[in-house]
Amino acid sequence: MITHSGARPAIGGILFLIGAFTLGAYFTFAAVQGDYGVFRQVQIRAEAEALRIERDRLAHELAQMTNLTTRLSDSYLDIDLLDEQVRDVLGYVRADEIVIR
Repeated sequence: MITHSGARPAIGGILFLIGAFTLGAYFTFAAVQGDYGVFRQVQIRAEAEALRIERDRLAHELAQMTNLTTRLSDSYLDIDLLDEQVRDVLGYVRADEIVIR
């Protein structure tokens, strides 16, 4: 009768542990840095905030342009704005003014 006093570890058990560790490492990496991971979510939130700020800036700029357009329309004429535009765009000055450049 032959008996072994030293027990050899089972290869199947070691392969199972290596496979479980590899899968755990992969899913941990994917949860942190994957397409839908934590870092990507933070990046998406930062981009969304930047786009909200840009949207608000553009909305304010549009409101200003709409106001100026309305003030220069046929139905409503702002004489001061018209005078400013004539001076700026066409370079007009009144006869009693002195221009310093």
